[in-house]
Amino acid sequence: MAAIGKIRSWGPTLVVVIGLALFAFIAEELFRSCEAQGNERRQQVGEVLGERISVQEFQTLVDEFQDMMKVTQGRDNFSEEELNRLKDQVWNNFVQFTIYEKEAEKLGLTVTDEELQNILNEGKNPMLRQTPFVDQQTGLFDVNQLTKFLADYKNAQAQNPQVAEQYQTLYKYWQYVEKNLRRQTLAMKYHNLLAACMLSNPVSAKASFNDQNIESSILLASFPYATINDNDVTVEEADLKAKYNEEKEQFKQEVETRDIKYVAFQVLPSEADRAELMKTMNEAAKSLKEGEDIASVLRKAQSQVPYSGFAMTRAGMPGDIAAKVDSMAVGQTSEPFETRYDNTLNVVKFISKTQQPDSIEFRMIQVGGETVEAARKTADSIYTALKGGAIFDSLAVKYRQEGTKQWLTSAMYQSSSMLDADTKNYLSALISMAKGETRNLELSQMNLIVQVTDRRAMVDKYDVVIVKHAIDFSKQTYSDAYNKFSQYVSENKTLADLEANAEKFGFKVQERTNLRNDEHYVADIRATREAMKWIFDAEAGEVSPLYECGNNDELLVVALTKVHPVGYSDWQNEEDKLRQQVLRDKKFDMLAQKLKDVKTIADAQKQGATIDTVPVITFANAVYLPSTHASEPALSGAVAAVKQGEVSKKPVKGQQGAYLFQVLKRGEREGAKFDEKQQEQTLKQEMSRLTLNYYMQELYEKANVVDNRYLFF
Repeated sequence: MAAIGKIRSWGPTLVVVIGLALFAFIAEELFRSCEAQGNERRQQVGEVLGERISVQEFQTLVDEFQDMMKVTQGRDNFSEEELNRLKDQVWNNFVQFTIYEKEAEKLGLTVTDEELQNILNEGKNPMLRQTPFVDQQTGLFDVNQLTKFLADYKNAQAQNPQVAEQYQTLYKYWQYVEKNLRRQTLAMKYHNLLAACMLSNPVSAKASFNDQNIESSILLASFPYATINDNDVTVEEADLKAKYNEEKEQFKQEVETRDIKYVAFQVLPSEADRAELMKTMNEAAKSLKEGEDIASVLRKAQSQVPYSGFAMTRAGMPGDIAAKVDSMAVGQTSEPFETRYDNTLNVVKFISKTQQPDSIEFRMIQVGGETVEAARKTADSIYTALKGGAIFDSLAVKYRQEGTKQWLTSAMYQSSSMLDADTKNYLSALISMAKGETRNLELSQMNLIVQVTDRRAMVDKYDVVIVKHAIDFSKQTYSDAYNKFSQYVSENKTLADLEANAEKFGFKVQERTNLRNDEHYVADIRATREAMKWIFDAEAGEVSPLYECGNNDELLVVALTKVHPVGYSDWQNEEDKLRQQVLRDKKFDMLAQKLKDVKTIADAQKQGATIDTVPVITFANAVYLPSTHASEPALSGAVAAVKQGEVSKKPVKGQQGAYLFQVLKRGEREGAKFDEKQQEQTLKQEMSRLTLNYYMQELYEKANVVDNRYLFF
């Protein structure tokens, strides 16, 4: 009993201990949950209408789009700028189609398999005409070609790996086209549904016709605002605030932006660097003249252009090299010369000039086997059969291949940077073969039975050796520049210090306002993603670390000066724009006061007006005035309200001036005919187009779009 009593005395303590233990357990789980959610958010590229897309999912979409572009454009790779545009397109598609799909779901809109099949059967969609499944004679999409390809794809895995890979690439491309065709059709359904809500009527149609076709000629008196000196106009803070409140909607920001000041320094080659490179190029020229091994010369000179051994067209050479070859004789080697537009030193050896077909049509049968010897034996049998009169197509089918004709053009190989021995053997044979000739080509692991069926467009080709090397800085030059810039950054920790001491170090502080996080570069310098991440994570007044960026030739330091959050911009941020608008208003008021008693154009001329005749003005189009170098929509509207022969009762307030006018003549445009039904249809289409822009903007604003691409790409 004593023990039980003692335990009871510990009751409050035990409750506290157990409570703390439970709290610790719950807190630990909560911490883990929050940490997991945080890690997940850090992997999100963005969000639209609550639908998140991870970096892996976004990269998959980019890869799909890139593969599609490679097929349609016949490209192997893309530049950094092109890849950035591709990523922007992928993001815009994701945002747009997510919005469409959510809206369509609310309305019950779908695209059925039957609808999609009907689109394929019709073959009129522009997207289909960009696919390889097009009838070469009609230029139209051929659904039968697609059906045959899809059937052949299922059997492609049984063929050799190279053929299977080609089928797989094309199949992925078609999957992409089909997915986007379905999305495009859904979006079109949504557009058409809204467009059907746009109505017109005979009265509106007639008014629209008159706006476009009733023409007036006027005698115009112009008073440009530029005739009044800005210093003669008083603009107070109250004026700016009043104008801001009046025009507040134009200062609304949909995304956060930031203002920065920065110092960027590009490292350039020194005179010693140029002299060292010139020495290397002189040695390359000397070696080529003496007939030294080409590969060895290019390797020593570190040439940016490889030598393939194949003659090339002028289009296959860099522009500066093609121009140089025009003035050279066969066998000649040039002295080193500089090309400024690509910042290189160059040497060219003109080996020979020949005529070759620009396009070669051929077909082939790839022959493999369990061993190379088995492949050689099978290939000999096929070649012998063909020489004996066997039909090429039949033999191709027998060995599970298409044997279809295909074209090889100069552009497909003359710019290739890496060609292995098999590829060189294969290309050399095709280039040298006559029309109708068949050869049995022995490659390292297989044989190719190749038959040339046509040769077209004989062109001049040039066998040239090109030594091209960028005029670049040395490690020592870069080290000296880095040390100087690093000293500047380390000694100046604040923006005030950076600005105060920039000139001392030979640098210049520059400014950029309203930087968005969906821009790819800071200060138009490549490889500045880390700097972008810093800018959108920093607080106003902070100074960044030193960044090495560009093409490994730029040094950058950034100071964040201001953050502009989503919403309405402060009036101080728009002060310059507001000041110009207030100046315009006050100058107009001054001119209006000056012209209050003016009743005729002659009176206006006495007040210093510029007088012009404007022969054609319509209500629907803003008129351009040489007197003020501006388009003035307000004038077009005012003219329509004044009768022929009359003078405007008061000055018209334009963008760049105040105007008085007299209507000299008015009438319907010669040859204009009013077609009520056609005009109603035109007006409806115009209203639908304008509505599309408005509702898409509104849907975007309500989609709560979050764009974090700058963290990853």
